[in-house]
Amino acid sequence: MDAAEVVIALGGVVGTLALFAYVSRDAARNEVSRPRLWGVIAAAPFAVGVWLYLFAPAPMPGVIMTANTGIVLYTFERGIANEDDEPAEPGQLPHAPATSSEESVDSQTK
Repeated sequence: MDAAEVVIALGGVVGTLALFAYVSRDAARNEVSRPRLWGVIAAAPFAVGVWLYLFAPAPMPGVIMTANTGIVLYTFERGIANEDDEPAEPGQLPHAPATSSEESVDSQTK
């Protein structure tokens, strides 16, 4: 192993630990169930991606996709945990501001 690979390996270890800590803290703050498990789910594929980069003759897009898998899964779970429990309104985007035509329809129905 040359010096560049050692630096990358150390960066991978530090990055994995930092990712675990950040996702665990963020999951607890956003009330996502099992924050430590989500920390592992986000950090483990990152560590595998670093290992693939260093030791396997894998193509770079595959390494990047592997490293990002856990982060993407956690992002989806965080979005689901932060959703509103209100039913969907047909013809309206969620969290969209009311337009003047919708306000006039609401005022006519009252």
